[in-house]
Amino acid sequence: MSTPENQVPELPSSTKLITTLATVAMISGLLVVLVYEFTKPIIAENQRLATERAIFKVLPKAKSRLTFVVDQDKLVLANDKTIGELIYAGYDKQNKLVGIAINASAQGYQDTIKILYGYSSDNGCITGFDVLKSTETPGFGTKITSDEEFLANFKCLDAQVNVTQSKLANKIKTVRHGTKQHAWEIDAISGSTITSNAIGRMLNKSAQALHPVIARNLNILKQGQQ
Repeated sequence: MSTPENQVPELPSSTKLITTLATVAMISGLLVVLVYEFTKPIIAENQRLATERAIFKVLPKAKSRLTFVVDQDKLVLANDKTIGELIYAGYDKQNKLVGIAINASAQGYQDTIKILYGYSSDNGCITGFDVLKSTETPGFGTKITSDEEFLANFKCLDAQVNVTQSKLANKIKTVRHGTKQHAWEIDAISGSTITSNAIGRMLNKSAQALHPVIARNLNILKQGQQ
């Protein structure tokens, strides 16, 4: 029997629609979880390799390295999978401490910028950095890795601790381009002040928290490879 042309087709029940949507949502959620679990170790390994490369980039004299975790006011030998504030001590062929690599991060113009920077306990200088994560605008924010004047700030950026080893002797800060007067100041990149300021903030925050701990535990780091 044919259906009259003006007859409205019967709509599916609301129960059936809800059941269908719930099933689709459940399958979608399961797929997201499966993809996350599958890619999680791959992402972690890529991050580990990126950190490994960065360590030896910011500590060019290092031939080997050890990982330490900050435990209250102490530095404890750890591994890269340890949860907590990690620092990396670099050693030369004679197992002498040649520098320390430390993580730092801050909000940039578009997203969080993450870096690994090198620190020399011998002279209290930050001696360079490598960007681990940045989505800053190409040509502006990304100049932090290519602008020669900006990178010159890190030939020896003063990050010494004070006499009591409680904080930095001087606060690290970014200043307007062309106005740098002190060794603890960072001369900003013209036209990229937000990203430049982010570098200054993250270095000051990290150094204020960790450099005093490093100073108080320097013997542990020096004996790390012995």
